Amino acid sequence: MLAKISDPTERRQRACEEQHRLFGKWDKALDASQSGPFWLREQSIAALIAESLHYRNGKVYDLDAFCIMPNHIHLVCKPLPKTDGPYHAISAIMHSLKSYTANEANRLLSRDGAFWQHESYDHAVRDDAEWRRIINYVLNNPVTAGLVSNHEDWKWSYCKYP
Repeated sequence: MLAKISDPTERRQRACEEQHRLFGKWDKALDASQSGPFWLREQSIAALIAESLHYRNGKVYDLDAFCIMPNHIHLVCKPLPKTDGPYHAISAIMHSLKSYTANEANRLLSRDGAFWQHESYDHAVRDDAEWRRIINYVLNNPVTAGLVSNHEDWKWSYCKYP
């Protein structure tokens, strides 16, 4: 148990490892899911999401990478400062993205109701090595899920770095 670890550095390290482990379990469950809505498989919906992610690039965040999966999305971005100084909050960025894309996707699908889950998994990247690991994870998510053999073959991925 984390509370029993007296060294604060080790406790933070272990907490981070546990967070990654739980995220991995949840992501695998999403990838293996055979039920639930798969609206993001629809070309028009995936295109809407991709366009919305690109639209905010340079305005509220610096977009590094994303991957649109059949039932979830991975996004790697760095919030940008507002004109008055403080950075755009991740919560505000996510609210704006989710609100706009939910309304537009529901319109395209001729449906009402919730489109996204209320929560999202946000994670602050602490160093360059972690950033590289996360980018690799995001790009290879369709490969890991068995949707393609090579991440370059997945139409709904983006990375600004070659």
